[in-house]
Amino acid sequence: MSGNIEHIHCLIIGSGPAGYTAAIYAARADLKPVLYTGLTPGGQLTETTEVDNFPGYPKGIKGPELMEDLKNQAERFGTQVRFGMVTRADLTANPKRIWIDDTKEVTADAVIIATGASAKWLGLPNETRLRMNAGGVSACAVCDGFFFRGQDVAIVGGGDTAAEEATYLAKLCRKVYMLVRKDKLRASKAMQHRVFNTPNIEVLWNTETVDILGEQSVQGVLVKNNLTGEEKKLDVTGFFVAIGHKPNTDIFKGQLDMDEQGYIKVKPGSTHTNIEGVFAVGDCADKVYRQAVTAAGSGCMGALDAERWLASKEVHAEMA
Repeated sequence: MSGNIEHIHCLIIGSGPAGYTAAIYAARADLKPVLYTGLTPGGQLTETTEVDNFPGYPKGIKGPELMEDLKNQAERFGTQVRFGMVTRADLTANPKRIWIDDTKEVTADAVIIATGASAKWLGLPNETRLRMNAGGVSACAVCDGFFFRGQDVAIVGGGDTAAEEATYLAKLCRKVYMLVRKDKLRASKAMQHRVFNTPNIEVLWNTETVDILGEQSVQGVLVKNNLTGEEKKLDVTGFFVAIGHKPNTDIFKGQLDMDEQGYIKVKPGSTHTNIEGVFAVGDCADKVYRQAVTAAGSGCMGALDAERWLASKEVHAEMA
């Protein structure tokens, strides 16, 4: 092995709640973890203002502050947190070979993948501006619906996620407009029945979003019927996007087993992937819950699985 290639006992890829929690547990187990943050240190929560549903913060906390707390806790136990993007990986090699920013190569005995998933957005300028300024644009009704209690909101999407989030919002909000591009829902029949049987959900068919109105916060949404071309304004104060998420797993395709959407498959009740010594935690392997607390929990699982796997390899080596 070349002398300028660094070897890492436990490598963690990603710096959201899953990655940092894995780092905390791995460091406490003396696995000497090195964590590469990716291009967005802290992950999706760094784009979130108020986080009210993470345990231990009774008054809530801002997303970037929560991630800084987790980072500091991981570093307190000895985790090396480094800024860098994993751009290539050979997970079938022994040890695993990883390239950072297409320049630096490292090897690792165990790899914990915590690369997360990215919400899909419509791409409207005001959508981005209001989302980044905490102005009432969100991709998570479970996370942010509470802030719109008793208000009128709109949600974009026609699949199971959109239907589920629309019915969740309907319990909190006075009125929910569901904006669907086509003349039918893609959601399962059971989810469609829930939508149609919820009186304060109004489905607007063949409807696309033209613009989100408001300077500091959402003050309305301009929509267009894509059959007639008619435009109208909806008086809403919240705008939710539920058109799907994309797991950040492209660089591992062809090596790790994934579903059709790119979520990494793990063995039931564990974080083990199809490759020994490679573990997947957080949203890159979870398309159901996608919450910070569940990501953190799976990060703990990943570190424990990695610790036990590494220990078993050491025992086998001693017996050989």
